[in-house]
Amino acid sequence: MAKFKVIVSDPQAGTSKVVELEEARAAPFIGRRLGETLDGSAVDLPAHTVQILGGSDKDGVPMIGNVHGGVRRRVVLTDGVGFNATKKGERRRKTVRGNIITDEIAQLNLKIVERPAKPAEAKVEQPAK
Repeated sequence: MAKFKVIVSDPQAGTSKVVELEEARAAPFIGRRLGETLDGSAVDLPAHTVQILGGSDKDGVPMIGNVHGGVRRRVVLTDGVGFNATKKGERRRKTVRGNIITDEIAQLNLKIVERPAKPAEAKVEQPAK
């Protein structure tokens, strides 16, 4: 009973779009890791390739790439996803979620990495005058 809110970013155009996926449409994401690429047809972008960048669970706990598994863990962070240090050398123990997508994830962030090839425009010949 997975239900995801997927935000797909388009770095070329500088835009993003939100797609809500439930049940069978969310199945291609379960078990995937952060950084993996997959076909864009899962998020209504046929012939595109998208990359999984991150996400968060229902409580807003962020996913982090170097924590293995799909469960919550309390790890010591110095900087980066989930914690921004305010003092030099500051470290803090924070709760983060692992890098595998499970059905407990509520929101996913994706980025378009490959677009379909545009067909070459046909040359239109000008009539001779």
